[in-house]
Amino acid sequence: MATAEGESDDGPRETKLVLYHFVTSFYSQKARLALIEKRLKYEEHDVSLPLNENTEPWFMRINPSGEVPVLVHGEQILADANSIINYIEETFTDDSVPRLVPPEDTTAGRRVRYFREILDNLPVAAYTHGCILHPQLTADSMIPSYATAKLKGMIAQTEQTLTKRASEHPDLSEAYMKKQKQLQQQLQQHDDINYMKRLLHDLEETLDFVERELVLRFKDTHETDTAGM
Repeated sequence: MATAEGESDDGPRETKLVLYHFVTSFYSQKARLALIEKRLKYEEHDVSLPLNENTEPWFMRINPSGEVPVLVHGEQILADANSIINYIEETFTDDSVPRLVPPEDTTAGRRVRYFREILDNLPVAAYTHGCILHPQLTADSMIPSYATAKLKGMIAQTEQTLTKRASEHPDLSEAYMKKQKQLQQQLQQHDDINYMKRLLHDLEETLDFVERELVLRFKDTHETDTAGM
């Protein structure tokens, strides 16, 4: 159970927040950080990706895509990190709850939204899997030599698990087969070294652009503050 200060007993907080996540998942970390920054109390359940708990029937009935994080708030089910962040920002608005981003009708708010859109579109899973499948693409790689074979083995095991569970749970068969197809497509893409080289090149350009913009914004802010002294 995760708790935070600044809790109240009125408004949306009367309904329990329940977060399903995996501790090392990048997107789960985004959701947890947002909840902590908002100082919201929530119940958390760890869903192990290596153990395929995210494809167990009870979880697939919560989120048919079989992905974490998922936030449940009453009848509301938010099935990705960005939706979770937007939801808690729009739902928990009393004075005791900090804002995550400036109001969208301000210059600062529009800039934050702009950068969020750029960074949120980065295919993080592809970087993770692709660099394990092709460790030669990383500088001073710390990826152990057995990691590539282990990842492929885990993916193959997941495919077998999805097939088995689809036959055992006909009501979820379509969701299981859809997830299996997506997994196969991802592996095919991530196993293509030229595809990964293009992604990493685009990532470098994106991060360079963001860094340049942040430097410019810092200079603008600093110069404005200095001029007002």
